[in-house]
Amino acid sequence: MRVVLAEDLYLLRDGLSRLLAAHGLEVVAAVESGPELERALADQRPDVAVVDVRLPPTFTDEGLRAALEARRRVPGLPVLVLSQYVQQLYARELLADGTGGVGYLLKDRVFNAEQFVEAVRRVAAGGTAMDPEVISKLLAGTAAGTPLSRLNPRELDVLALMAEGHSNTVIAQRLCLSEGSVSKYTTGIFAKLDLAPSNDTNRRVLAVLAYLNGTTDR
Repeated sequence: MRVVLAEDLYLLRDGLSRLLAAHGLEVVAAVESGPELERALADQRPDVAVVDVRLPPTFTDEGLRAALEARRRVPGLPVLVLSQYVQQLYARELLADGTGGVGYLLKDRVFNAEQFVEAVRRVAAGGTAMDPEVISKLLAGTAAGTPLSRLNPRELDVLALMAEGHSNTVIAQRLCLSEGSVSKYTTGIFAKLDLAPSNDTNRRVLAVLAYLNGTTDR
């Protein structure tokens, strides 16, 4: 798996490069600024980009802007964004095109090597990897009258864990349910969100994106 990494702090950039390489991922470019990231994404066409939101020269949202532009040029380009803090606007912009292959993690999560690498792989495969704090901020006010309001509290619990990228097995463990029960909840979620039958992986991603955006239009 080929990775483009963008992080302005040398020690963190070097550490993440070594970590990814140790887990069998090839870092084809490790850059420190927005313009460098744009060039690397255009030249390398990686399987996934791991991007710090704030990069030189502006130290505002340079990394996110470069990643979003790359996704416009290469629809569905997997992007995992790293940030020091939760910014709802950044997360919503990342989710706005309604496709999978997106992640938003707080930088604290990268210190758990296994979870971080799992998130990179999940996003590269077209899934989602959303930080629990990001989910909490995005869902601070779910609008009434949307398809999401049809879900009961347990279904919302299941969908929140789906948004973090967990499998049915892990969700069952977290909620002290059987896998069969989780499967029934996910089937109910798909039905209530009006997600037409397709492969379950695709429907999971669509359900998560609908959940995080607070509405569905599919």
